[in-house]
Amino acid sequence: MTCREITEFLREFVDGELPQEVKLEFDAHVARCQDCVVFLEQYRATIQASQGAFSAPHDVPEELVSAIMKALEQAR
Repeated sequence: MTCREITEFLREFVDGELPQEVKLEFDAHVARCQDCVVFLEQYRATIQASQGAFSAPHDVPEELVSAIMKALEQAR
């Protein structure tokens, strides 16, 4: 497996959906390629950082949410 092929399987690898044969090749490549280790770590960090990016904190007052939504509608 090449570094380019690693990028094609990232989502499936992180989600635990790789077929066993492909996973073995993936793991073998990552075990010997530090660049892919770093890339995989950055990929996981990006997923983790983006998970909360589009949700408001639970303690935001409803009045503030309503005011923001109203302002957005008026700006359109």
